[in-house]
Amino acid sequence: MSLRSLDLSALELLVGVDDYGSLSAAARHLRMAQPNASRSVARLERQLGVPLLARTTAGSKLTAQGTMIVHWARQIVSDAENLLRVADGLQSSRVAELTVAASLTVAEHLMPRWLGEFRSEHPDVTIHLQVHNSAEVFTRLQAGECDIGFVEAPTVSKPLHSTTVARDELVVVVSPDHRLARRRRPVDAAELAATPLLVREPGSGTRTTLDVALKPYRRADPLLELGSSAAIRTAVESGMGPAVLSSLAVADQIAAGSLRLITVDGLDLHRSLRAVWRPPRHLTGMAGDLVRLARRDGAVHGDTR
Repeated sequence: MSLRSLDLSALELLVGVDDYGSLSAAARHLRMAQPNASRSVARLERQLGVPLLARTTAGSKLTAQGTMIVHWARQIVSDAENLLRVADGLQSSRVAELTVAASLTVAEHLMPRWLGEFRSEHPDVTIHLQVHNSAEVFTRLQAGECDIGFVEAPTVSKPLHSTTVARDELVVVVSPDHRLARRRRPVDAAELAATPLLVREPGSGTRTTLDVALKPYRRADPLLELGSSAAIRTAVESGMGPAVLSSLAVADQIAAGSLRLITVDGLDLHRSLRAVWRPPRHLTGMAGDLVRLARRDGAVHGDTR
C-alpha cells in the first residue's frame, strides 16, 4: 500500500466510529451514504490487511486492531485539517494571526470553547492550532514555531514563563467487567503502581503527572503505550486493562456507565493546566488576550476536577 492510495475519507469514518459509536452514526456526521461508507471502510481493511470493524446486527464497532489504527487515523485527519486551515489562512487577506500549540487533553476538551469565544472577540484574527504532547509544545515554543502554548505537564521548561489557567484531576478507570470494578475497597498507590496500565507516550503531560505521582513505588511495565486519550479510552472500554486519564477525557463515559471510576487511597493526581510562553514575562497582544480569556473561563466553570 502506498501513501497515494490512502483514503482520507475512510480514516475520517474510522475516527467517526470511535467518536460516535457506530459506522452509521459516523456516516451521518460526515453526510455520507451508508453503502458508500461501508465500501470505503471495507476497501481500507483490504489495503491494511486487518479487520477494523466488527459488523453485527446491532451495528459496527471497532475491533481491537481498529482501536489501534484509529489513533493514527485521528492524527492523520487532524494534520490534514490543520493543513487546510493553514492553506485557507494563506489565501486570506487578513494579516492578524495567532499560532497556538496545545497538549491533547487541553486541545480536545477546553480549546474549542476558548477559541470560539476568542474568535467572537477577534473575528479578523486567523488562528492556527497545533496539537502535540506537552514536551513537543515546549520544543515548538522554544523554536519560535508558535506564539502561545497550553500544557498539562507538572513542570515547565526554562526559560519559558507560565500561568495556571485551569485545574484537572487524573482518575483511574476500568471497563465494567474488570476485576477492579467488582472490588469493595479502594486500591492503594502501591497496588496501582504494580498494575500494568494502558498509558500515554513519554512526553505526555498525563504520563509525566502519573510517573511523578508513582515515583516512590515499584512500577509494573506498561500494558500498552498509546498516543491519545481517545485511543486509551477505547482500549479500556474494550476490556484491555485499566488506565489513568484526565477526568475531562472520561466524564461522559463514566456517566454513561461504559467506564467505572476506581478510588485510589494515598495518591494525589490533581494537576494544573498552564499557559506557557517565551520571555518576556509580561504577556501582551492577542496571546495575552487568549490567556486572560482561558483564566476567566476557568473561574466561571470552576476547577475541572
